[in-house]
Amino acid sequence: MSHALSGKHVAILATDGFEQSELTEPKRLLESWGATVDVVSPKKQGEGIRGWKHTDWGDTVAVDVALADADPAGYDALVLPGGVINPDALRIDAKAVDFIKAFAAAGKPVAAICHGPWLLVESGLAKGRQVTSWPSLKTDLVNAGAQWKDAEVVVDGKLVTSRKPDDIPAFADAVARALQA
Repeated sequence: MSHALSGKHVAILATDGFEQSELTEPKRLLESWGATVDVVSPKKQGEGIRGWKHTDWGDTVAVDVALADADPAGYDALVLPGGVINPDALRIDAKAVDFIKAFAAAGKPVAAICHGPWLLVESGLAKGRQVTSWPSLKTDLVNAGAQWKDAEVVVDGKLVTSRKPDDIPAFADAVARALQA
């Protein structure tokens, strides 16, 4: 899975409690294929957001761009990592929800993994779409009007979703393909 993503700029929207591998691995893979990837967060640039690694707190990742300063027009795609805490906190942040909606309105790829699809529910992007997620979100997504599938990656137009950390290689590959389309 080698991709030529030079010149592509990807935002990863996250805050404390993101599932560590669901931020760091897609970031690493996309960068290895030539993309520039910024961690965007409600926190200030240079501050750290703390990951969740399986059952306990994980590593801290630096914020590249504060959400208040982030312009969706400057990015080619958006990645939404999971973790239970991260998307739950972001979905009650109006600026975060508006940031997500701006990508969809511009026809840019939006990719969410694990619990990240909660943000698709909150932003209205799940309605009428085929998606996957961590199994516990199935009812939320169905109630929001989505068609839920149990698959490692589901692509519906510019919307990319995956279930769990084991799906990251397929998830990152689908994000790269969406960037190349």
